[in-house]
Amino acid sequence: MKAIFHADKKWGIGRNNALMFSLPKDMKFFRETTLGKVVVMGVNTLNSLPNGPLRNRVNIVLSPVDAGAGVLTVHSLAELFFEVGRYPADDVFVIGGASVYRELIPYCTEVLVTKVEADGGADVFAPDLDADENFSLISESAPVEDNGYTIRFCTYKNNVVRQY
Repeated sequence: MKAIFHADKKWGIGRNNALMFSLPKDMKFFRETTLGKVVVMGVNTLNSLPNGPLRNRVNIVLSPVDAGAGVLTVHSLAELFFEVGRYPADDVFVIGGASVYRELIPYCTEVLVTKVEADGGADVFAPDLDADENFSLISESAPVEDNGYTIRFCTYKNNVVRQY
């Protein structure tokens, strides 16, 4: 299992249940990386998607209540791990939100972070992997301009993956 998100320089990932930046190159990377795969999210992330569940992906929502049509709702980590265990681990991507990242990143082998060199005024944050001794930055792209922002595509490796 992997996680994927973009974060500002304070590890902020969203504001008012929406993305803070419009980043076409990052969205293209997200789309190409997750297309045909499994995406795992919380109900707030599902509700923030403008067109509902992501097309051409298996959408799994971790929620205490049924999340609706077009998704597979799971109500516990045990149920989630059972469902994602039916797919190759490298085909499963955690896509948010903040509480789901906090809960599941320890189980992820890699985290793909598009770092935005800006402060987006976030009200929700991902774990700071630079400050987490269990994670190592294993690759970082050269700076890329994306809609007026400078971004870098980074990959973090989890050196102490929690087993599920």
